[in-house]
Amino acid sequence: MKNLNRVHLNGLRALEAVGRLGSLQAAADELGVTVGAVSQQVIKAEEQLGRAIFERTARGLRETASSTPFLARLSAAFRQLSEAVATTQRRDDAILTISVAPIFASRWLIHRIDRFAAAHPDISLRIEATTTLVDLARSDVDLGIRVGPGTWPDVTAEFLMPQVMFPVCAPALADGIRTPQDLSAQPAVVDGNDAFTWQRWLKAAGFDVPAPKARHVFSDASLCLDAALAGQGVLLAWPVLASWALREGRLVAPFPIRVDTGMGYYFVTAPGLPEPRKVSLFKRWLREAIAEDGEDGFAGAIIPAR
Repeated sequence: MKNLNRVHLNGLRALEAVGRLGSLQAAADELGVTVGAVSQQVIKAEEQLGRAIFERTARGLRETASSTPFLARLSAAFRQLSEAVATTQRRDDAILTISVAPIFASRWLIHRIDRFAAAHPDISLRIEATTTLVDLARSDVDLGIRVGPGTWPDVTAEFLMPQVMFPVCAPALADGIRTPQDLSAQPAVVDGNDAFTWQRWLKAAGFDVPAPKARHVFSDASLCLDAALAGQGVLLAWPVLASWALREGRLVAPFPIRVDTGMGYYFVTAPGLPEPRKVSLFKRWLREAIAEDGEDGFAGAIIPAR
């Protein structure tokens, strides 16, 4: 520990940030100071260490080959410090803070959250509905739920459920859909941000028919669902989006085929930290709630996309 007396902590932070982010500007943005301040901290830290950590080039600072192991260990040390600080922000076992996508919060969780409250009245939920990937090690978020491949850096990811796609529509439209050809004749409500297309679903389902033509295109999946509820067309949906409307009978799934997109929902937590009781309880409850969905989300064959 005496080695730490040789160099100021702010200097070490500056060295680590520049090494990890690759530029003075990026480090200044993260640390909330000016570029000049970061530059001075780097120079002073190098003087205190008695060696150059970065080479000065026309394109900016570049770490020296001999400094790479030092900067790697410095980053690991600051991650541990960050995690240690984060544990002090998670002392309240009565409040569980969860980061989820707005669609998950508004279309799935909000309809079921009272069950968790009834089962665990000693725990209050704080839901942060955001599409931003929260830095779990540096925030007061206890648990995140993300959709994707499950390969995010700097988190522990635990598989929750696959993301599957299937057509849904209002009951009045469903009365006219008996065959794949009938499906092709219907207007489609399309999520303009979704990379999973009707063509992919039809191919995976084995239906050699044209895709439904888009009647409306929205940039928000929640708006797409509202349009489908209003009878404006057939929508390619997924359980988190449509299961409640299916359970209430406001939407119908004309075909018992679910196509796996290759993506999934995952619990994500900060790595290296013990799991609090409140997190374990919520994860177990959520798995049970998803299993209860059954007919509303995962009924029928699940086949991979092609």
